[in-house]
Amino acid sequence: MTGISGLFSPAAMHYIVPALVGGIAVAVCAALLGVTLVLRRYAMIGDGLSHVGYGALCVASVMQLAPLCIAVPVVLAAAFILLGLSESGKLKGDNGIALFSTTAMSIGIIVSSKAGLTNDVSHYMFGSILALDKGDVILCIVTAVIVTAAFLLLYNRIFAVTFDESFSRATGIPVKAYNMVIAALTAITIVMGMMLMGTLLISSLIVVPTLSAMRLCRGFRGVVIGAVSLSVGCFVLGFFIAVILDLTPGACVVVTNVAVYLLCSLISWIKGAE
Repeated sequence: MTGISGLFSPAAMHYIVPALVGGIAVAVCAALLGVTLVLRRYAMIGDGLSHVGYGALCVASVMQLAPLCIAVPVVLAAAFILLGLSESGKLKGDNGIALFSTTAMSIGIIVSSKAGLTNDVSHYMFGSILALDKGDVILCIVTAVIVTAAFLLLYNRIFAVTFDESFSRATGIPVKAYNMVIAALTAITIVMGMMLMGTLLISSLIVVPTLSAMRLCRGFRGVVIGAVSLSVGCFVLGFFIAVILDLTPGACVVVTNVAVYLLCSLISWIKGAE
């Protein structure tokens, strides 16, 4: 960490630039997917999948395997299973998320504590954005490009599926396929975001910017643009506040997002009272 006097020193920029680039990339992904998830009342999927990811990362660390190579397919599988259970009606979304998240989190804690790696995997819990290396940043950028490209190319279909699955299915849109695409992109974003924000905070990147945008913007397109703008802006502001004041970046970004949400709510209330 550094104070404001050394903020732009070569030593500080060595870890600030990768953290900023990686954070902005993940913030964009989280906001884009968050709009769809929040509007479909599936917002807590980020929290649930991050807990699944934590369990997978702990197991991978104990087995001395590449963490991301284990976490990504496990979280993808969990996302597809949750989607299937929700669509079949056998287990509603929130119930499935609670079941998966608590089980995976418990397995991760048991395995890591038994192996004596509790301190080694703690950064998965709280994030380690200032420790991002070149490879991590590249992964974040690639993820952002994939998510953004998919969202733009499939925008009309995603819009239709988000607001009316039954009508979309009746018009010939393969709803299940689009749901799987959204679930897959969400799972990948969650795993990338865990490196920045940690298991406990990643869901805030998905939920809060969208809620803020919904207070101020009208229409799906407006909410999407607003959510992305607020997500990136809050990340940058929260990150620099953390660096200058020597605070934890992930938690500071979350608090910034919540503060902006309260401000947006106040503005919306004032406009409604006029």
